[in-house]
Amino acid sequence: MPLTTGIVGLPNVGKSTLFNAITRAGAESANYPFCTIDPNVGVVDVPDERLGRLAEMFNPRQILPTSFQFVDIAGLVQGASRGEGLGNQFLAHIREVDAIIHVVRCFEGNEITHVSGSVDPVSDMETINLELILADLETVERRMDRVARQKKSGDKQAMQEYDVLQRLQEALADEKPARHLDLEEEEMERIRSLNLLTLKKVLYAANVSEEDAANPDQNPRVRKVMEQAAAEGAGVVTISAQLEAEIVELDGEEREAFLNEMGLESSGLDRLVAAAYRLLGLITYFTAGEKEVRAWTVREGAKAPQAAGVIHSDFERGFIRAEVVSYEDLMEAGSMAQARERGLLRSEGKDYVVQDGDVIHFRFNV
Repeated sequence: MPLTTGIVGLPNVGKSTLFNAITRAGAESANYPFCTIDPNVGVVDVPDERLGRLAEMFNPRQILPTSFQFVDIAGLVQGASRGEGLGNQFLAHIREVDAIIHVVRCFEGNEITHVSGSVDPVSDMETINLELILADLETVERRMDRVARQKKSGDKQAMQEYDVLQRLQEALADEKPARHLDLEEEEMERIRSLNLLTLKKVLYAANVSEEDAANPDQNPRVRKVMEQAAAEGAGVVTISAQLEAEIVELDGEEREAFLNEMGLESSGLDRLVAAAYRLLGLITYFTAGEKEVRAWTVREGAKAPQAAGVIHSDFERGFIRAEVVSYEDLMEAGSMAQARERGLLRSEGKDYVVQDGDVIHFRFNV
């Protein structure tokens, strides 16, 4: 299953335009609130130039990138936590994603109306964040009522859970997201089933005009978004959804020429996915051979058996060892045979922590 990010924001900030551009999924985009009611889902390939270079070396029958799933969730409004604008339905969609991409409008344009009548990205950020906090507060307080009854009977686990819930309730009531509590892993396990919205990591996508795409730091609204995100410990990427809609129609040399003309080193999709990977603590490793060259996603800190399990549960269950060479060493050697001859191909056991760019062949027996 690909990792999932939910694209959220107020109506008319560019969510569906961005979604259309990065997935070519054709989600409806129009100049009126609640255009997106049911969430649109698009799975995109994760761009990685290393995959192409490995394919040149191994000449495989298949080249398979890893993937990332974007969910375009309808525009939230003030009062969503109380059901305004079908808010409860939309909030439920957000609970299912791994992280949140929060699109904020940093461009002018009278032809596209803003739901509050003026363009103020920090106010927009605060509106959405407050709705997520209020929704979580309601969830926590409902759970507290139930656990309180179990606590009275002397249930030790209920007592421990109630303590965590009480801390959450106090933070949320003070308009602080749950992720700011820095809960221990044991505490997280006690409340994981609540699937709290404000425990999810957030990446702000500052949506700028085409004119500002190459120099977003010159846009005062972008600077405000960066300041607010830094205070929250969230990530930021600047992107022009309108420009991405043009980039996605181009291929190969045309695309590169257009990016150069616009003063951009990479597309917004490339930067969005890279930022999302950093946010979620993800890395990529590769398997390579004549049959296929393939990229796989694991979390930082994953050990070799866990990484093998991403391919198939049998690989993890019957793990024997991993034959590993770093991407850089393999490129320098020029071939797997040369890497082996130079002693760059290592045999690693079950305690080996996989590194970004590792090229791995797993040995297993079931």
